[in-house]
Amino acid sequence: MTLDYDRLYLAGGWAEPAATQRIPVHSATTEENLGSVPEAAEADVDLAVTAARRAFDDPSGWSRNPRLRAEALERFAVALENRAAETSRRVTVQNGMPISLAQQFEGGFPPVLLRYFSELATGSPQEEIRPGMLGGSSRVLREPVGVVAAIVPWNVPQAITFLKLAPALAAGCTVVLKPAPETVLDAMLMCEAAAEAGLPEGVLNVVPGGRELGAYLIAHPGVDKVSFTGSTAAGRSIAETCGRLLRPVTLELGGKSAAIVLDDADLASTIESFFAATLLNNGQICWLGTRVLAPRSRYGEVVDTVTDLARSLAVGDPLEQTTQLGPLVSARQRDRVESYIAKGLGEGARLTTGGGRPAALDQGWFVEPTVFADVDNNHTIAQEEIFGPVLSVIPYADESEAVAIANASEYGLGGSVWTSDPDRGEAVARRVASGTIGINGYSNDPTAPFGGIKSSGLGRELGPEGLHSYQVFKTIYRDPSKG
Repeated sequence: MTLDYDRLYLAGGWAEPAATQRIPVHSATTEENLGSVPEAAEADVDLAVTAARRAFDDPSGWSRNPRLRAEALERFAVALENRAAETSRRVTVQNGMPISLAQQFEGGFPPVLLRYFSELATGSPQEEIRPGMLGGSSRVLREPVGVVAAIVPWNVPQAITFLKLAPALAAGCTVVLKPAPETVLDAMLMCEAAAEAGLPEGVLNVVPGGRELGAYLIAHPGVDKVSFTGSTAAGRSIAETCGRLLRPVTLELGGKSAAIVLDDADLASTIESFFAATLLNNGQICWLGTRVLAPRSRYGEVVDTVTDLARSLAVGDPLEQTTQLGPLVSARQRDRVESYIAKGLGEGARLTTGGGRPAALDQGWFVEPTVFADVDNNHTIAQEEIFGPVLSVIPYADESEAVAIANASEYGLGGSVWTSDPDRGEAVARRVASGTIGINGYSNDPTAPFGGIKSSGLGRELGPEGLHSYQVFKTIYRDPSKG
């Protein structure tokens, strides 16, 4: 039985779409049809933005009433929790994310984010009085930025959706969300939760569609801010549009992060964390450390350890709790990953494991976990984001060279340092040019800012900084002599 939706979630309810085109969705594991949703048209975006503007401008409504927001976001969190199992299942069948991971990221994380940002927004002062140096004083206000266009990718669709929705809604903004075409069924389930939670009319609107629709939304005159997660190439185009419009934008883009293994590291004792920092979600996460930097004094040992890890992984049906690696999201993505494997071989890297499709899996878009040794940092597979289960092990002589190699990348999003001495690891981490980095592991904590530098993007999500990106400052000057 397929899941087929006939309406779009717009202006506080389920509306007839303006056009007849539909977005089909297929299983990453079986390649079978899962269902479809209406493809939004420009007229639907116009309706969504108008509804969002009306909701934002209501003088007694969403943007002006913190208590209203807090109560609604708690109801939203509960409605999402009640759908967590189905959300996880839908994400898994669409993009191949192992169900054990989907239950954490897609089912569990969104309610956590809603509650965190709701409490942060209601518990933080929204204005302050600052004594002036020239006499008088200033009242400094934090106000919601307005109507937000949020565009999310397919790899971790619900968690990334709520990296944007939770702080934006908590701040008092209204949102027009465009999910990726590959993962729209989970987005529609999220709409059902929003409807059950009774979000006020126009506060959240969802317009499924492709790149052209996204471009129309980004440039829409009724939008006040854009938040985008996706490829660096798309991010550059969005930045150009927002720059021309003088429109604030948050961009969380690609990565090619380094996992630096120091000469005192005990990878065997941290192998589960190492897997999570390098191959999680079938390699389809932007911050993964897909460049493994190993000291020459232990290079062969590290290559063997990483190779053994890749060979040991349970590859198969992502709905099975024991599966560690599932299929890639699409045939197109599998072709992309396989083309990079061919480039690695062509440039002289040594394949230690993987490189093909699992022999026992004749359906689904699977690629074997793959490890390359004898990789030069200038090789294509060491410089370009692959977005699949492919690791490159690169040798270095000493810590300074390791840092230099880590920083010799156009990206700067994630990374990790592996060592028996956490203080030494932090000293190395401080020298790596990256927006985030972990010691003997990597995880995005809701309380700390997440984002990149260089070609990995602009701005930050999570933490108070994530909330502040949906706020603007307003200053009211008071001259005591004028009363």
